[in-house]
Parts: sequence; structure tokens; C-alpha cells
Amino acid sequence: MSDPAVARALRDRETLGDPNALAALSRRYREVRRFTERLCEPLAVEDYVIQTMPDASPTRWHLAHVTWFFETLVLRKAYPDYRPLNQQFHYLFNSYYNSLGEQWPRSRRGLLSRPSVKEVYEYRAYVDRQVLALMEQFSRQSAQVAPIVELGLHHEQQHQELILTDIKHVLAQNPLFPVYRPRPGEESAEAEALTWHGFEEGLREVGHSGPGFAYDNEMPRHRVFLESFELASRPVTNGEYLAFMADGGYQRPELWLSDAWMVVPREDWRAPLYWHEVGGRWHSFTLAGLREVDPAEPVTHVSYYEADAYARWAGARLPTEAEWEDAARGLPLEGNFVESGRYHPAAGPAGEGMQQMYGDVWEWTASPYTPYPGYVQEPGALGEYNGKFMCDQLVLRGGSCATSMSHMRPTYRNFFPAAARWQFSGIRLARGIR
Repeated sequence: MSDPAVARALRDRETLGDPNALAALSRRYREVRRFTERLCEPLAVEDYVIQTMPDASPTRWHLAHVTWFFETLVLRKAYPDYRPLNQQFHYLFNSYYNSLGEQWPRSRRGLLSRPSVKEVYEYRAYVDRQVLALMEQFSRQSAQVAPIVELGLHHEQQHQELILTDIKHVLAQNPLFPVYRPRPGEESAEAEALTWHGFEEGLREVGHSGPGFAYDNEMPRHRVFLESFELASRPVTNGEYLAFMADGGYQRPELWLSDAWMVVPREDWRAPLYWHEVGGRWHSFTLAGLREVDPAEPVTHVSYYEADAYARWAGARLPTEAEWEDAARGLPLEGNFVESGRYHPAAGPAGEGMQQMYGDVWEWTASPYTPYPGYVQEPGALGEYNGKFMCDQLVLRGGSCATSMSHMRPTYRNFFPAAARWQFSGIRLARGIR
């Protein structure tokens, strides 16, 4: 996972020094930290420690790492004489190389049997008590670290999403197809007919500016020229993707990028990740267990390679991230987010205009992950994450059913390698206007 933790908190520091603002931030701290642990409630202790691939992490590591963030970047900054619960945790649960070039390897996080899950929860409680005590002082120290606390909460929300995507990958390896949480009761729905919406050419501004939180890779705001284009009204559905599969989509090299055509046979891709053919019908493993594929739901767990191949098969293309952001301008920030408790994409609601731009599935764009003009990377630990430019990373937009609504905004830039499939990633089509 790209884990972009670096950001620039755009709130005014004097405002954050106000007792009311600090009290609100303390309440949000409690809520976010509590929600992380709520996501872990369905897990058995054995579930916490498994790592199924190098890009994923055990749940225990996520719980400890986000706590390491607050300990390292808040408490150690505020208190020169800070005494950690366990000094070794600073090495085990960091995610960047220290001054000696040392880091516990990401691919070996699942090999640790200790510290125990119980000890990690004790670590969280130890740090929570001290962060909250610091915030309740309403002092110069608390005002200075408040922007970092805000950043840390968004960082934790990213890891909440990773807890769900990574534990789904863990449970999917089990032939018993265990249930993480039963899905809430719901009525079946049919997908709305796909329509196209046009956007005129012109000079646009993209990127974040003004008040509110944003990661530094969303800045600075800058101008881009867009040719006229059309965007599909909704994401591609399972039913539409099944038609691509039935037409030999995974066996037709002319549809695939050259790098992709090396991956498809090597990995034996025949369908999206977590799909299983049972009795001649396709089923998908979800966090509610194995279920028959619903043709009306947005297709998910597809790579950039698959999204690009599908778009080519459909006579379209993927949007650029600037096109996506332009199309999302002014739309309400609502959708199927993690708060719904569904943890799976849903068939879209009836309506006109652009639908499901937020939530359900992260939408692949055709844009490589590169810095915006004028971008300056933050120094040190806060600047390590987002500097993964031009490293086989493509931009995704819009959030997913595992993303917190309060973590999302129109300018948010997520990014993953082209072959990544374990995130809730999907497809929205675009095309030029002739």
C-alpha cells in the first residue's frame, strides 16, 4: 500500500491554539482511535498476526504503527524527556528508515510473534492517555502539535481502510471463506443504464487550496487545459465486466498493455481478485463471506491493467485525474463509505447526472502519480511517504466502501502500482469528444 501519511495541515495554528478548537480535535482523536478498534472487534487473536503478501500488513502492525506515529511525531516533539512504554517499538513499528538506515522489513512484519496483541492494545492506551492529556493542556505545546495530531488522525483513517483490505486478503486464503461481519439487510437493485456526460474544453484549476485538511501531494493548486471529454455516469458493473470476460477479454493480447500481458498469464488472471467459479456461476469472496456475483454492483478488486484492458474493449479509455476532478466539481460528498457497515460496493441509486463518484470503489485514472508543479516535499519522516513519484504508481480517485467519509475530498489522490488488486478499486470510463 502506498500509505501517503505526509500532509500539510492547513488550519491556522493560532486557531488551533483556541481551547474550543483543541477540545474538538480531542473529541475527534477519541472517535477515530475508537473506530479503529471497533473495526477489529470481529477478529480472533489469530487473525491479527497473519501477513499474506509483502504489500499487506498484519492488523497488529497497523494498530501499533498508527500509535507509533503519535508517539514519535507528537509526544517526542512535545516532551524532550518523553519516556516510551517500550523503546523497541520505535524500531518495530516505524515505516521509514531511521538515521542509521534501519527499518524492520515490511515483508517480515508477519514473522513477529511478539509483542502480543494484548501488549499492542496496552501501547495504544499508553499513548492515548498522554496525547489526550497534552491536548487538554491548551498550552503552546498543544497548539504546536495540533496540526500533526490532525495529520495523524487522517493517517489512521488510511490504516483503517488498510485493516479492512488486508484482513480481507487474509480471510480469503481460508477455504472456509470465514465471515468478518454479516452484511446488513438490503434490497436487491438493478444498475442504472450507463449514460455519458460531456465536459467542455477549457482551462481548469485542480488541486487543493484554501482552508481544511489536505495531503501535500494534493497541492499546490494549478491550472491545466482539458480537451472536451465525456465521462460515464457510473462505474462499470459486474454484469458489464462479465461480458468482457465472456468475450475472451483475458485471452486477447491486443487488449492489454505489454507489461500487463506478461502479468496475466504468469498470475493466471481469469477474473477479478476474489472471484471463484462455483457450479458454473461466478461467486465473490466478500467480508460477509462467499456470495454470488451481483451483476448490478460496481466491479471491484481489478488492477489498472484490467481497467485499461476493459476500457479498450469497451471502445473507451480511463479518465485522467484532472478530468475526474473536473467532473466531480460541485457534487455532494456522499456515497457508500465505511460508515455504512456494508464493506462492499453497492448498486447505484436511481438518478440523473454523475453517480457514485464517491465511495463504493476507488476509480483508476490514466494519470501516473507525479508531483504537481511547484510541489516541495516535506523533510524527514513526514515527507517520506508521498515521494513515491514515478515509481509504477497510478492515481485513483473517489474513495471506496472501506474509506471514511470524513477522510475524503474532491482533490484526494490515492496511488497504487499498476498490478495491485487487493484494494477496492474499480473502473469508470471516459472518452474524447470528436
